[in-house]
Amino acid sequence: MAVYTALLHYPVYNKERRVVATSLTTLDIHDIARASRTYGVKRYYIVQPIENHLWLANKLLAFWQGGHGKEYNPKRWEALKLVRSLPYFEDVLKDIEKEDGVKPKVVVTSAREYEGAVSFKFLRSKIEEGEDLIICFGTGWGLTEEFIKSADYILEPIRGATDYNHLSVRSAAAIILDRLLGELP
Repeated sequence: MAVYTALLHYPVYNKERRVVATSLTTLDIHDIARASRTYGVKRYYIVQPIENHLWLANKLLAFWQGGHGKEYNPKRWEALKLVRSLPYFEDVLKDIEKEDGVKPKVVVTSAREYEGAVSFKFLRSKIEEGEDLIICFGTGWGLTEEFIKSADYILEPIRGATDYNHLSVRSAAAIILDRLLGELP
């Protein structure tokens, strides 16, 4: 059983619901890597088709995955060694199949409600049964409808105590990973 995470900068919506590629945010790389490492995720992927942004992601990863970053902050290296950056989600699936010989089921996350969405409890049971999964997080204003509908599972949204539902992707990823892979109270 393996769980992977992916942060997609494409295909996502902007606030006008146009399909775009969003800008790379280095904090997302660091923070989701740390959450992924904490909860035992096998690999965390950055999906970024913009050439200069992909270069920046790879530059940051080279520092942390290479000698100096490891020496400077071994705890940060421990998390960032899980990260790979690729231009498209199809490349991620090929990488997993090549490296690990598995084809994970695709799980998408959204702040919106979708008919047929699965619960955290259901998805946690799939993980416990040994199903290989890749949990996809979207940037901008969320993953596109087409991408969401192509997934194997749509995860129910995180619900707080109010009707406000616009978490940062870093916060949402940490909450979702805790609910799926964390210790139960």
